[in-house]
Amino acid sequence: MKKNKNQGTLRRLIIAVLLMLTAAPAVAQRPRCHYEATDSIFIEQLLKEGNTDMLYYARRLSGRYSVAHMPELFPDDERLVINTRQFDCTTFVEFVAAMTLCARHGETTFGQLCAQLQRLRYWNGICNGYTSRKLYFSDWIRDNSRLGLVKELHSPKPPFTGIQTVKANYMTRHPDDYLPLKLHPNLLPEVARQEKQLSGMQFRYIPKEEINNTELMRETVHDGDIMTIVTQKPGLDVQHLSIAVWRNNGLHMFHVSSLRKKVTEESILLRRYLDQRKSCLGIRVIRLAE
Repeated sequence: MKKNKNQGTLRRLIIAVLLMLTAAPAVAQRPRCHYEATDSIFIEQLLKEGNTDMLYYARRLSGRYSVAHMPELFPDDERLVINTRQFDCTTFVEFVAAMTLCARHGETTFGQLCAQLQRLRYWNGICNGYTSRKLYFSDWIRDNSRLGLVKELHSPKPPFTGIQTVKANYMTRHPDDYLPLKLHPNLLPEVARQEKQLSGMQFRYIPKEEINNTELMRETVHDGDIMTIVTQKPGLDVQHLSIAVWRNNGLHMFHVSSLRKKVTEESILLRRYLDQRKSCLGIRVIRLAE
């Protein structure tokens, strides 16, 4: 009797170990998420309102503080960082997009928001170290278009008369600007591989000379579209991200302002903003999936 009991215990132990080993890969693909309780509460309160408009979520973040390189809080241990109190231009656009996608799919929990954000931020939706991020925004657009989460506009022509040929090498030439690369130079070959793959690709954009308060522009760029500023700064593809908002006098942007140090609806026209910056050539336009 005792022998049968021991055999039963051993059998149960073996089954438990096998189940743990089988589940291990799925657990490994789920990143540790860094957030505060106020973040999850705020997110679930917003999602339960059921609004499906990008600008709605952008405006609910108005006044939040700006901070550079928000996701790099853990340079030695990549995590899905969620902070609804501070944003840079990329995390702002990502967060608003993730919230909108959740709302459009009827998702109302913090865990579902994490899943959407993870899908947007990481290649194949898997957090596996710093280089698993879509480090250049052109890659962010390409991969999320492949996943059916967004669509980049390329027509009509005009106003999409500009063609950008990407030459990406800024990150490998300036690793000290990125804490994970500064601390872990062994990551540079993988970053260089991604840069090489992206370089040479061409994308249509709207030159700043075409950004006027016309019927054509209003039909082309919609409220809530994501706008990326095409730059001629060596090694970069885009310089800044924002969300489109039309006023009576023309096209403006909702963004994280480095001048005002907060999330805000820009008071000056987008055209004037671009004209004041010689490195800015125009905008690429990305629309979230319905």
